[in-house]
Amino acid sequence: MAHSQVNDVDELLKDLKKVPGFKAYLVLNSDGIVIRWDQVAGQQMTYQSAVQHAHHITELYNKSVSSIEELFDPQDSHVENLRVRTNQYEMIVSSVGSYTLAVFQEDPTNREVTADASE
Repeated sequence: MAHSQVNDVDELLKDLKKVPGFKAYLVLNSDGIVIRWDQVAGQQMTYQSAVQHAHHITELYNKSVSSIEELFDPQDSHVENLRVRTNQYEMIVSSVGSYTLAVFQEDPTNREVTADASE
């Protein structure tokens, strides 16, 4: 049974890499330690960079959760996803159980601008 779950995760991550605009992903455990990471060929995300991102992602996610809990009623304060847009990429962070998945993708607004500029 556990072996089947590992294959499901591997399949999900393979499918994720096929999405247009995908740049990289990180899988973190509950302590914020990088378990897996990968990137598109040609992109540079070393293990050191993955660990650095993991630290910042964990801090940001924890602060976001505590801020939301302070602002909203307990039944409305559950954070499932966090979406952050920077100049370089868009990052989507999702925490399920004791694992966190962070996906980096091209910012859709930047893709549209560069597509218009090339025409």
